[in-house]
Amino acid sequence: MRVPLEWLQEYCRPPLDTQALATRLTMTGTKVEAIEHHGVGQLDKFVVGRVESAERHPNADRLSVCVVDIGGGHRVQIVCGAPNVAAGQTVAVARPGANMPDGTQLGAAKLRGVESEGMILAEDELAIGSDHEGILVLDGDGLEPGTALQEVLPIATDVLDLEITSNRPDCLAVYGVAREAHAATGAPLGAPPWADDPGHAGDLNAVSIAVECPELCARFTARVFEDVKLGPSPPWLKARLMAAGQRPISNVVDVTNYVMLLTGQPLHAFDLDVVRGAALTVRCATAGERVRTLDGQTHELDDQMVLIADAEGPTSIAGVMGGESSEVSEATTRVVMEAATWDGPNIHRTSWKLGLQTAASLRFEKQLQPEQAMEAQAVAARLMIDVCGARLLPGTIDVGGEGPAPVRIPLRDERVTKLLGRPIPRSRCAELLTSLEFTTNASHDGLEVQPPAFRRGDVTREVDVIEEVARLDGLEKLPATLPSRHGVYGRLTARQRLRRRAADALAAQGLDEAMGWSFTSAEVDARLRLAPQAAVELENRLSADQSRLRTELLSSLLEVAQHNRARGAGAVRLFEAGAVYLPQPGVPLPDEPEHVAAVMIGALRRATWREQTPPRADFFAAKGVLTGLLDSIHVEWSVEPAQEPFLHPGKAARINVEGRPAGWLGEVHPEVAAQWDLDEPVAAFELDLDAVPDPGTVVYEDVLTFPEVREDLAVVVAETVSAADVIAVIWRTGSPLLRSIDIFDVYRNPETLGEGNVSLALRLSYRAGDRTLTDAEVAAKRSEIADALAHELGGRIRAA
Repeated sequence: MRVPLEWLQEYCRPPLDTQALATRLTMTGTKVEAIEHHGVGQLDKFVVGRVESAERHPNADRLSVCVVDIGGGHRVQIVCGAPNVAAGQTVAVARPGANMPDGTQLGAAKLRGVESEGMILAEDELAIGSDHEGILVLDGDGLEPGTALQEVLPIATDVLDLEITSNRPDCLAVYGVAREAHAATGAPLGAPPWADDPGHAGDLNAVSIAVECPELCARFTARVFEDVKLGPSPPWLKARLMAAGQRPISNVVDVTNYVMLLTGQPLHAFDLDVVRGAALTVRCATAGERVRTLDGQTHELDDQMVLIADAEGPTSIAGVMGGESSEVSEATTRVVMEAATWDGPNIHRTSWKLGLQTAASLRFEKQLQPEQAMEAQAVAARLMIDVCGARLLPGTIDVGGEGPAPVRIPLRDERVTKLLGRPIPRSRCAELLTSLEFTTNASHDGLEVQPPAFRRGDVTREVDVIEEVARLDGLEKLPATLPSRHGVYGRLTARQRLRRRAADALAAQGLDEAMGWSFTSAEVDARLRLAPQAAVELENRLSADQSRLRTELLSSLLEVAQHNRARGAGAVRLFEAGAVYLPQPGVPLPDEPEHVAAVMIGALRRATWREQTPPRADFFAAKGVLTGLLDSIHVEWSVEPAQEPFLHPGKAARINVEGRPAGWLGEVHPEVAAQWDLDEPVAAFELDLDAVPDPGTVVYEDVLTFPEVREDLAVVVAETVSAADVIAVIWRTGSPLLRSIDIFDVYRNPETLGEGNVSLALRLSYRAGDRTLTDAEVAAKRSEIADALAHELGGRIRAA
């Protein structure tokens, strides 16, 4: 919501500069996202002028040389290209040094050999309209040359760009923000713009209205204007619309937009002469019914959407956009002005399904209140008379009437103190609430509060009223207190502790945590070389790229890696811990296991003078990081060769934890990496934390009292036997005395080992917790290991 400060100050003028006002509004809940400047700069350079003469330029047919009185006895020569410039006009003049809306600074110039000391301005050159066909001609009555143009037109203003939450549609209005400024700063609040209503109740026979779905249209009001003179709006009205982000169109349309911005209630103007049968009906559409809207598009409706129809068919989509069939045009002389209250959820659904979001639908979907319809009618009636020269017919059609009776909410002193942590005097509460137009009455234990109609949908409980008091009195004044919770203490669950331990282990190894979207696209399976996977599809998708819930973390990390690499990051080391979403047949909600995944690209460490080309990320680097993770949570695990479509053949493994599959490890297939513009090896793994048992209590053992016994073995096996199988046999046989195994060399020589054999050099360490091991005990274990290797793998221990 863009609120021009010049417009806001017509109703409330706080004694604060723009930045201080923005801060105060933000601190009381009306967040100001940005402060912008709209219009011109160097206001002293913009004045009212009077054209004394306008002669044809001697060297250009389309230019005029004008002598302009700018006040104080000063006359300047200005070369003007507008076709409508003429002697006697009162005009807007920019002097050299003026800052134009686009940021350029105007200087003296020579045009086709003739000196020009300024510019006679068109609307768009002042940012108060979009017209550039001719200069802006002012009403000269009472205007003296030299008058500051800012006194005549709002040619410059700061604009507050507000972020309005969905529960506060009353703040989608200039007067609504003025109420907030009044309550937040104590500055006086002017009378509401609808206080002077030139219309009145009574029968209106010029048009008939029928509402067939009152549950979707709580109120429908209409007034009729005749002798309407369609044309451009006055400059002041155009200027305010432009500053608020609306493009001026014609005076009738501009009135509807102006009233919407001022009061928060959208309106629609129908050309009564083209409303067939002079009758409007509010009804639900029939499935497949079509409406051609003001944007030139034809929309197909379903039977849950509401439309307004005349005697021959639809004229507009209720609460969203009007139709071409009853559009106001240059021939319009009679107007039906409609202001209605629509069902917010229904408007939201219609807008979303049609892909048609408008300023009106954005307000209606937040649920406006019935009382606002007649407030907007009052403002519109005054403007139609003053701006369009229209004649208001007696009577008003009002179907539905005002909303329900106001509720009365108790505000107890004790409850205020308990929730806020500090007492706020009853008189102060009444003062603050009254400034927001709440009605308050004293009660035995506090106040009885009645919210105004425009807050009916937001303030419904005592806690809501307390929130209003707290935000205006100052949230920064509230003390830091802990909530009262008897017999309850906070503690992480076992799964939460496991996730934190996993994240800590990865961060300790130099990986950075990434937080990716839970949404992904339907094309991600193909990019990962996977067959189409079952996934949870989103009904209210944000975009095609976020149309379903993710079933893995790898694609999310590849997106982040691509983003970083595209911005110059050399080495990337990332991990993410989060849920994936797996659909369950016959169950409405998906399974949500916790996964942790990591990707590594580029150098594993920085280059130094001793190591100018550090090793790059590969399968074993990823396995090393995985080792640090799983060892830190004290679970038994292993890896074994596997085939995954998205992993490099021969560089892929399955992770087993406690003997059960728990994830994968490997290098991403080059074709998959190329889908994310990654042109070098990508090492990665993904672990299902739900498949990892709780580590339980960590038990420490004595590793100092009794020494280790170390020995090296050279084991010869066939090339087809994996090192993991060798280690598994040795672990099983050497336990419980065997404490560690490390492979420190691999040797191949057909002459000494035989064709197709390989020798693995292993370093083993033994230790007992209750004694010092003897050589005989270690030798016995070595013998058992040799027998097991020969029996199970056909291997042997090679002599030194």
